[in-house]
Amino acid sequence: MEVPPKSPDGSEKSPQSRELITSSTGSTLCVSSRSESVWTSAPRSKWDIYHKPVIVVSVGAAVFLFGVVITSLSCFLTKNKKVYKMCGPAFLSLGLMLLVCGLVWIPIIRKKQKQRQKSQFLQSLKSFFFNR
Repeated sequence: MEVPPKSPDGSEKSPQSRELITSSTGSTLCVSSRSESVWTSAPRSKWDIYHKPVIVVSVGAAVFLFGVVITSLSCFLTKNKKVYKMCGPAFLSLGLMLLVCGLVWIPIIRKKQKQRQKSQFLQSLKSFFFNR
């Protein structure tokens, strides 16, 4: 009677069975990828779709308002006037940049959602006509 060779770590599994176990993870690679599948995408809420641009817009607005306050302090306070004049416009520009990026991001997401809906519709039509 032939005894299968033991693996170096002491487990009873042969190298072939270990290969089979690790090769099954290849099918889960597609599921864990960033791109969403047309077949498995569940309906998402508005917050799930728009939470990133909303956060960017709100942070941009807060930084912009902080820049307005710092810039206005340079007009009223005489102590550290140069610091306020340097930091104020920096916060203004950073806040405005974030605000505009977030506001541009929202229509891009809307356009992607419409394209995804069209793609799902075309995929269902394609499967209807070609799977007969």
